[in-house]
Amino acid sequence: MELIFFLIFAVIAIASAVGVVTFRNPVHSALSLIICFLQVAALFILLRSPFLAVMQVFIYVGAVVVLFLFAVLILNLGREQMKERIFHGSPLVLVVIVGFVLEVGYLIFKGRLDAPIGPYTEQALALDTEVIGTLLFTKYLFPFEVVSLLLLVALVGAVILAMKEKGEG
Repeated sequence: MELIFFLIFAVIAIASAVGVVTFRNPVHSALSLIICFLQVAALFILLRSPFLAVMQVFIYVGAVVVLFLFAVLILNLGREQMKERIFHGSPLVLVVIVGFVLEVGYLIFKGRLDAPIGPYTEQALALDTEVIGTLLFTKYLFPFEVVSLLLLVALVGAVILAMKEKGEG
């Protein structure tokens, strides 16, 4: 049963990730990114890591995508026509996507592409949050702070670009 849910979540995640890079409208692309992040959170649930799933939703969907949407709306990038299509008539993109889906399907049915479930004990699952928190605030504190600083610089840059376009800067 887990394999069926994994395949459903993985296919939706891949389709929405393709939507992120193929949609020309940035708002549609951001909505597709939200769907992709939610599917990744569902995959974390299947891996029996609810803490990572909640953090995926809070941090990525709740913060990063909202920041991205604010930047898009500030810069007025979402003014394309609604008549645009996903693939824009390019048969090469369609051939690559169909080939990828067929290859992954072949590997799954031949048994060469599977994720190990692994023996999870209740003690290991209970320590999941503690181990992640300890590593995040000890070993990985510097990269954590660097990423937050980069997000702050990106936000300030988006505001400066928006002010220059409006003639206020």
